[in-house]
Amino acid sequence: MNAFKMLTGSAKRIGLAGLAALLLSACVSETTETPSFYRSMARVDAAVDQQTAAQMISQYRANSGLGPVTVDPALTAIALSQARAMAKAGDVRASLPKAQQLETRMASIGEPGTYAVENVSGGYRTLAEAFSGWRDSPKHNKVMLDDKATRLGIATAYAPNAKHKVFWSLVMAGPKP
Repeated sequence: MNAFKMLTGSAKRIGLAGLAALLLSACVSETTETPSFYRSMARVDAAVDQQTAAQMISQYRANSGLGPVTVDPALTAIALSQARAMAKAGDVRASLPKAQQLETRMASIGEPGTYAVENVSGGYRTLAEAFSGWRDSPKHNKVMLDDKATRLGIATAYAPNAKHKVFWSLVMAGPKP
């Protein structure tokens, strides 16, 4: 005798109700959004979540006894300029020409004397990957933990035919003069 035949009437109804609920739940897909720091930047229309980046970096800085950083649209614009230049060149060394040097880009936003530092990189697909890579690189980590920084701008650019595909620029700067 099979187990289902051995069940009482109420047990059968509970069992069938449970089975129906299980089958119904399998048909309903949960829509869970990927956290922004895990979203792929390997798309032409991708944009870094500025607030999430500032929160991640600020929390990391707080763990080292440093103050937070806030998003600055002008710094984001020059970070985007750098990311696009690297993507166009297919190389992170696109910051070498005078027009793309950080000092020149800071002057272009009316802050020629403002203290600023920058991370440039290629190959990271997500903000989480970029953050981890920068944290694990002494030179890049120094930029994120710069004690003079109070503002940031961060951007990516995608080059589907380039070796690294996704190019990143993080500009950290002191207070506006």
